[in-house]
Amino acid sequence: MNQVEELERALLARAERLASAYREMTQRSRDTTLREAAERLRLREQREEAIARALGERAFRQQVQASELKMQSQLDRLRWNLVQDVERRLADRMRAFIQDDPTAYLAWLLRLIASAAAAIESPALQICANPQDHQKLFARWDAVSGQLAPGQSATLCETPIATLAGVLVASEDGRIRVDNTFEGRQERLRARIQQVILERLLPGGLDTGNLFGG
Repeated sequence: MNQVEELERALLARAERLASAYREMTQRSRDTTLREAAERLRLREQREEAIARALGERAFRQQVQASELKMQSQLDRLRWNLVQDVERRLADRMRAFIQDDPTAYLAWLLRLIASAAAAIESPALQICANPQDHQKLFARWDAVSGQLAPGQSATLCETPIATLAGVLVASEDGRIRVDNTFEGRQERLRARIQQVILERLLPGGLDTGNLFGG
């Protein structure tokens, strides 16, 4: 073998080694590129999934909030309607009470006067009622006077007031007032009416004794 052939073989062997090294480097680079591409794709999919999940959760929360607001509005409207219905029924019951049992109604008026007089520390009182009750109280003034505390006196207001029933009792100077009219007592009972409706959503279960009690 001459020197030329040895040189050729040496060059071919070197070329093969270089080619093999290049192929390995290329393969490694390709594998790295593929891994990096796969990782970028995975991360992008994760981000897109997270974004989609966040958007979905936000849309769901918005839908739930909208449903809750709608339901609350419906409940508020229902509660208001039920309160109005209860108050109409109370007024109807009061009218029937006045018409069907005038003796018991007068006794109720006298109890209202007595409780108001006891609450007002004043020697002179004014008692106001609607025109019909004004006449009833005037005709039974001895019974009215009997409801006052010792040392108290009372006069009927010169002008009757607009009320369905009950009395408004005040000190002579008008600074202390006890509103025992039907409307005043109903206003004080309104919070209880709403509470019962919220608890039961049924006006039939409401105890109206506080309005008609003494």
